[in-house]
Amino acid sequence: MPAAKPLFSYRPYWAQRFGTAPVLPRSRAEMDDLGWDACDIILVTGDAYVDHPSFGMAVIGRVLEAQGFRVGIIAQPDWTSVGDFAALGKPNLFFGVTAGNMDSMVNRYTADRKIRSDDAYTPDGRGGSRPDRSVLVYAQRCREAHADVPLIIGGIEASLRRVAHYDYWSDKVRRSVLMDAKADLLVYGNGERQIVEIAHRLAAGEPIDAITDVRGTAFVCRQTPEGWAEIDSQDIDEPGSVDAHPNPYAAQPGENKPGCTADSPGQKVVRLQRHVRIDSERSVIRMPAFEAVKNDPILYAHASRVLHLETNPGNARPLVQRHGSRDVWLNPPPLPLTTTELDRVFELPYTRQPHPGYGQARIPAYEMIRFSVNIMRGCFGGCTFCSITEHEGRIIQSRSEDSIVREIETIRDTVPGFTGIISDVGGPTANMYRLACKSPKIEAACRRPSCVYPGICSNLNTDHAPLIRLYKRVRELPGIKKVLVASGLRYDLAVTSPEYVRELVSHHVGGYLKIAPEHTEDGPLSKMMKPGIGAYYEFKTLFDKYSQQAGKEQYLIPYFIAAHPGTTDEDMMNLAVWLKRNGFRADQVQTFLPSPMATATAMYHSGRNPLRKIRRASEVIPVPKGLKMRRLHKAFLRYHDANNWPLLREALKRMGRADLIGNGKRHLVPAWQPKGTGEQASRGKRPGAKKGRTFRTQHTGLPDATNGKPESKHTAGAGRR
Repeated sequence: MPAAKPLFSYRPYWAQRFGTAPVLPRSRAEMDDLGWDACDIILVTGDAYVDHPSFGMAVIGRVLEAQGFRVGIIAQPDWTSVGDFAALGKPNLFFGVTAGNMDSMVNRYTADRKIRSDDAYTPDGRGGSRPDRSVLVYAQRCREAHADVPLIIGGIEASLRRVAHYDYWSDKVRRSVLMDAKADLLVYGNGERQIVEIAHRLAAGEPIDAITDVRGTAFVCRQTPEGWAEIDSQDIDEPGSVDAHPNPYAAQPGENKPGCTADSPGQKVVRLQRHVRIDSERSVIRMPAFEAVKNDPILYAHASRVLHLETNPGNARPLVQRHGSRDVWLNPPPLPLTTTELDRVFELPYTRQPHPGYGQARIPAYEMIRFSVNIMRGCFGGCTFCSITEHEGRIIQSRSEDSIVREIETIRDTVPGFTGIISDVGGPTANMYRLACKSPKIEAACRRPSCVYPGICSNLNTDHAPLIRLYKRVRELPGIKKVLVASGLRYDLAVTSPEYVRELVSHHVGGYLKIAPEHTEDGPLSKMMKPGIGAYYEFKTLFDKYSQQAGKEQYLIPYFIAAHPGTTDEDMMNLAVWLKRNGFRADQVQTFLPSPMATATAMYHSGRNPLRKIRRASEVIPVPKGLKMRRLHKAFLRYHDANNWPLLREALKRMGRADLIGNGKRHLVPAWQPKGTGEQASRGKRPGAKKGRTFRTQHTGLPDATNGKPESKHTAGAGRR
């Protein structure tokens, strides 16, 4: 893997003389107090401004400030006019635009496309404080405010929409967000490295349209630059017959394949031949054009597979995709931050509180992470429904033990309301801290989407000793009563280290531990790239054993996804029977939400499996679509809710499983219907039910299984920068 310029090795910009701002200014009055006549960079975000390292704009702002730049923030502006976007004046260098810590469409709508009434990233949780597709709207307003200022978009929304992508909310394939936003550059993934280099180059007088070589960025161009060889993506991973086409090794250079370059006249695509060697440093992969994939779901699935094969920073090649008469050029992913760099990013002078201008207003997302510590980035799990890998990458970037300890001490000594309990020491996946490939050479060459599916790779170091040492050290700090682990746990990794499970269960579980089997049946699990239910039982055995040894009554709370691609009605029925047999009643459930760019979203749109080479004759996988089917799958997860019983009875009879209807323990739903429940009651407010609350039936045995997330919302990694 090539070396990167150290993040904090740049010569500071001259404005460093102004020093560190107590908080980044949100108004002209705050700028005046700091003695600024202008901002060098203005960041626009759809979230409230919380000066905390879990909030993306705070991190980017403080990193740029550490480089010497004056940074202002426009948080949750009124997008109906240009006023708020001009409030801080004209930035000297650029506007940086993000929707916030979450994709705005995921934030605003449920999996059933119903608008939410709340927003966790807004003061007092108020809904309606950001527009749909916030990046596009904010970018337009920035252009209206100052048309000549360079415009850079980034964050999770831009990152996951960097190429042509299926959009669940409009049920169509949309263009790259870079085209629709009319931005100069798109920054994808964790953006510190990219944004720092871009800022310094702009400050040195380099024009924005000349900055085309920064890893982790995308830009628009008319044609492939001189000296670059284009590789047709269909030669890399042939999707079968698009139209009749010749043998890929027999075609001559310059011949275009149908579907890939029909909208790019004059473009020459190099066809691979066995005796031809192409310089990998000067080659770019031409993906099928937007105009081709928008009308061809199978070709879309192929394009998705090609993109996911080019995500390893060690071997990824640039990608290019035609949109009309122009190309979207995607540079390889950014290089991961070193431990030293990551430590410094997390130890910048954050106040760790919301901007004082919000007064006493509560920001729910901040309340959730107020006393938590992020110890690492990235995830090599590769779950197809999750956006973490697509955004943060699969190479784990870990902080040092000392840095984590210093942050916990800072929380203990400075954060108001601290009671001695650290609510979470984790990250995208709690137990991937310091796990990596045993060989850097193998890691740099690998194109596997997951290091743990279908089994744990033999080259993966699964030693949990560094994490055990960290847990022991932080729980022994003076003034710390308890350190919890609330982040998602990869339990198939955890069972490789019984000592880790012992430490976790004995000291870091607050009575309940949430884990994610996601399903019990092999069909959907194979499409999710999740381990079989046997791994859950193996972990549960250790969990129960060490809980008993510690003298604690503790429970596992598994959560599951309804309506994931590859799931049949029978799969959901079997899952419901498993839940009933094990005494679980899920109050808050996840219905699969096809987020942009996810592999599972390509499955949803195409009905094909892009985990394998795509063929026209490829196996058609079942995809639960339509409100009725998705409601049924969700109802199976909530089999105990009397309002779902009429729907479930009808389905069980249709499936030939009326034997599951009855009043015994072995039955899934009873034959009788309580008064005031069922279809009629579900159309209005149930007697005694509170608005927005989930109906809960009485039961005995194990506690309810709840994933602690908003109903019908799966946002794994959506809150990551």
